[in-house]
Amino acid sequence: MARHQGRGMASINYPIGMNLGGDPSQALVHANPDGKFTVALSAIDLGQGMKQVSRQIAAETLGVPIEDVYVDTADSDTGPHDMGSFASRGTHRVGNAVIVAAKEARGVLLEAAAEELEVNADDLVTDGKGNIHVRGAASKSITVKAASQAAQFKQGKTISGRGIFLIPLSTVNPETGEMSPVTAYAHACLVVDLEVCDETGDVMVNKLTSAYELGRALNPKMVEQQLVGGAWMGMSHALYETPEPYYPNPEHGGRDYNEYLMPGPGDIAPHDITVLERPAPDGPFGAKGPGEMCANPVLPAVANAIFNAIGVRIDTLPITPEKILRALKAQGGARPQARRA
Repeated sequence: MARHQGRGMASINYPIGMNLGGDPSQALVHANPDGKFTVALSAIDLGQGMKQVSRQIAAETLGVPIEDVYVDTADSDTGPHDMGSFASRGTHRVGNAVIVAAKEARGVLLEAAAEELEVNADDLVTDGKGNIHVRGAASKSITVKAASQAAQFKQGKTISGRGIFLIPLSTVNPETGEMSPVTAYAHACLVVDLEVCDETGDVMVNKLTSAYELGRALNPKMVEQQLVGGAWMGMSHALYETPEPYYPNPEHGGRDYNEYLMPGPGDIAPHDITVLERPAPDGPFGAKGPGEMCANPVLPAVANAIFNAIGVRIDTLPITPEKILRALKAQGGARPQARRA
């Protein structure tokens, strides 16, 4: 019995969204009489943090405290149109739509404040703390709440905004028919260090090291959490999860959700992450978003690391101990490959 160490690497160039008729996202923003704002979306937060990021984008654009913004992801019947939460498009597409809607709502808000202060709306600024004041004369001010109430109960104005974001339709190469379906790509490189036991076929992941380029990180902590969680989702797909019976008997497989095999706390290894920020020219405040790219490079990196450790190529997932032992038997034993430092 021997445990063989292996290192595998995989890199990825991942498109953000898809150009399906412009891949549109829409957003609606409106103020309530108390000066709070609601952002209405049909895009759904699947746990990736889209509501929080949309909230940050709206608050920054409106110039109000983030706690004064509420994001309502209703449904496709009552909310503005959206293509959906897929293809890592949420931050990029929805965020841009929110900016457009928030800018329009902000314009009405400043007009209402200007009427109350008897100044030009172009001379007003927000402080991000719930106040609107004349540029260079902070003492001459009005609260966002007061401006909202004046608009709705005195001036007869609706502080609201509509936003839509479309990707420009791609040109077509007349000779090849080639098109570019997206305008922004994210990138990642991930290295897996692991050990493979040549007697049991067990794989122990010792360390993950990764670098992700995903535009500007609007919420660094959420980005880190998504990268860590996504990597272990990829690890689970690579080594554990399957609905199929295990070899040699179906009894060896998970029969229900209590027995369905996934990595537990004891299987989690250290993950060293580097986030590289290269703002996207057409992204909301330069953001692209990690999305599915979190998990994708893990699977080939694991397969490469196992090959590096014992010299067998396994191209079906998950890479179970049974598959490793069968491959070792067919090969006549482990054949460790050269390993780079």
